[in-house]
Amino acid sequence: GSAAAVGSEGRVKSLGLVFEDERKGSYSSGETVAGHVLLEAAEPVTLRALRLEAQGRATASWGPSAGALTSASAAAPAAASEVEYLNVRLSLHEPPAGEGIVLLQPRKHEFPFSFRLPSEPLVTSFTGKYGSIQYSVKAVLERPRVPDQSVKRELQVISHIDVNTPALLTPVLKTQEKMVGCWFFTSGPVSLSARIERKGYCNGEAIPIYAEIENCSSRLIVPKAAIFQTQTYLASGKTKTVRQMVANVRGNHIASGSTDTWNGKTLKIPPVTPSILDCCIIRVDYSLAVYIHIPGAKKLMLELPLVIGTVPYNGFGSRNSSIASQFSVDMSWLTLTLPEQPEAPPNYADVVSEEEFSRHNPPYPQPPSCEGETCCPMFACIQEFRFQPPPLYSEVDPHPSDVEETQPVSFIL
Repeated sequence: GSAAAVGSEGRVKSLGLVFEDERKGSYSSGETVAGHVLLEAAEPVTLRALRLEAQGRATASWGPSAGALTSASAAAPAAASEVEYLNVRLSLHEPPAGEGIVLLQPRKHEFPFSFRLPSEPLVTSFTGKYGSIQYSVKAVLERPRVPDQSVKRELQVISHIDVNTPALLTPVLKTQEKMVGCWFFTSGPVSLSARIERKGYCNGEAIPIYAEIENCSSRLIVPKAAIFQTQTYLASGKTKTVRQMVANVRGNHIASGSTDTWNGKTLKIPPVTPSILDCCIIRVDYSLAVYIHIPGAKKLMLELPLVIGTVPYNGFGSRNSSIASQFSVDMSWLTLTLPEQPEAPPNYADVVSEEEFSRHNPPYPQPPSCEGETCCPMFACIQEFRFQPPPLYSEVDPHPSDVEETQPVSFIL
């Protein structure tokens, strides 16, 4: 064997952390996280303690030094905030009372662990442009005269959103009319009405869109629909908003004087992180937009609020939601896959220049700002999502809005 022993402390060949059920994709509030720490000693090993640390926190930051490796004297980021959701420390192995160290024999050792996640609702794990919500479990080996050794695993946790609740079963509808004006003439209006059957949908579901588009203008118009994700970050009294298109579909051309009806035209939700509505510094909202780009005029756009949940629609209200949550939770967004069939590219003639979407924050209600973090209920833990790349031929907004507002805001939870 190797003679690379460190003094008399002995050499640790390997340190590992295994969850009891490695196939379990995610955890929720109130559930038990169990597993064991594996330690293989190549020779007798002295240790002060072996402990387990589980942590979960949301952090948001931006500015000159946010996340950048700069000199030691670098200033703090321009804006930063943090909320803790989980902090558990367990001792897995320690010396007998009155003794400072314990000796482990050269072999494989297993140290089981188990802890219960807090019963408060948990905030879903998320990683975005200006912040993240992350949870981890770490085993730390403390040894005399040798640096600590540790092994760390991400903990996947999810805050379930049941789309069978009355608020999410409500249909959403809007109507809007925009006059199309030019310097020398005014042709008639273009009117648009749109409706979706409910507010809550899950990953992988196709949303049927009901719309009526009446073109009394003198132009040819092309109606489209898209799902937008809006990430909002709060830090140091400022907000940052990042908006991106995650799916889209286009309708047929509508000639001047014609009307077109969408009787359930479908738009499939790709694997995206569910809505995050219960964290006080990071929010992830969705909307379904039906819009028409009118050449020479501003875009006519209806935006319908959307909540992307995790417990799918069961067809008959909330009577069976507990059964649904046990058996039919769609976890496809955990293993992000590309759409089976990329959308065909639009004909060259169909391509019209898209204005960039209005750069503004969604109009959140602004309650009196609360001091520090007292407004944040203490929730607990969760996982990292990586967004799938946009569909191959999607009309992704070429200038995704990314805005900073300076007036203090806070989320109503």
